[in-house]
Amino acid sequence: MRRILVIKLGALGDFVQGFGPFAAIRAQHPAAHITLLTTRPFAGLAEASPWFDAVWHDGRPSWLDLGAVARLAGRLRAGRFERVYDLQTSPRSSRYRLFVGRAAEWSGVVASASHPHANPQRDAMHTVERQRDQLMMAGIVNFPPPALDWLDGDLSSLPALPPRFALLLPGASPHRPGKRWPLAHFAALARALPFPAIICGGPAEALLGAELAAGGLINLVGRTSLPQLAAIARRAAFTLGNDSGPTHLAAVAGCPTWALFGAESEPFRCAPRGPAAHWLRHIPLAELTPEAVLQSIGASLTGAGSSHS
Repeated sequence: MRRILVIKLGALGDFVQGFGPFAAIRAQHPAAHITLLTTRPFAGLAEASPWFDAVWHDGRPSWLDLGAVARLAGRLRAGRFERVYDLQTSPRSSRYRLFVGRAAEWSGVVASASHPHANPQRDAMHTVERQRDQLMMAGIVNFPPPALDWLDGDLSSLPALPPRFALLLPGASPHRPGKRWPLAHFAALARALPFPAIICGGPAEALLGAELAAGGLINLVGRTSLPQLAAIARRAAFTLGNDSGPTHLAAVAGCPTWALFGAESEPFRCAPRGPAAHWLRHIPLAELTPEAVLQSIGASLTGAGSSHS
C-alpha cells in the first residue's frame, strides 16, 4: 500500500480518541503516504502529529454547496488511494466511498467495504475498543502506544501559570445543557482547593468563564489553542470537566482527569481515556455535590480509592 486515506471528521473527543488508531495505521504502513481527511478545527493537531503526510480539512462540506462537494469528490478521486480507513463510519463518510472509487480497499461500515467492520455489537462498544476492533478486521494487529510528546503548545503568549493549579473545563455541547455540571458547583469546588483554579474553554463558553472569573478563578476561556490547552493540562495538578472534547484532550495529555457524566451520555461508551483518566456519574448530574467530587479526587490522587461512580 502506497497511498492511504484516513477519515476522521470530529468532534474533538472522538478525534482525540482516534490517536491510538492513527498510530496503529502508521505502524502498519510505515512507508505509505497517509492522508487524513478531517475538518478545520482539528487540522492543526493533525499536522503537528507524527502520523500523517498530508492533512485535508475540507472533509465536511454542506451537501447544499454543490461546488464544494464536487471539489471534494474530485480531490478524493484524484488521490488514487489504495486503501481507506473510515474511522468516522457515519452516513456521510460512507458516501465518500463513491467519491474515492470502488478500486480502493475500504475499512468501514459501507455495504461495499472490502474490510467491513462486521461486529454486530459495535454500537455498544467504547469508541476506543470499537475502532481497534475495526482495524483488527482490516488486518492490523500491532497497536503501539501513540507518541504524544508533540502534544504541547507554546504558552509564552498567556499569563504565567501558578506553580500548582487545577484546570476546570465547565463547557460542553451548547445544545445539550444536561451535560453541564452547575457553575455554582465548579465555583464551590474551586473555593475549597488549597491552590488556584484556571478555567479554559472555547469562545462559546465566554459567559461561563466570565461568571466563574467573578468568583476569583483565573479565566483563560477563549484564549487558548488546542495545543496550548494540552500544555496547560500537562502542568495541572488535575483537570475536572464535563463530558466534552477539552476534557478528553486533557486526559490523553496525561493529566489526572475527572470527567462528569449525567443521564445524557454513557461513560462505558465514551469516557475519556488516558494514563490517569477517571469519571464520575450521577443522575441527575446537578445533584452531584462538590464535596463528593473533591472526596473522589483526593482519594484517587493519594491512591486510596477509585473514582468511578
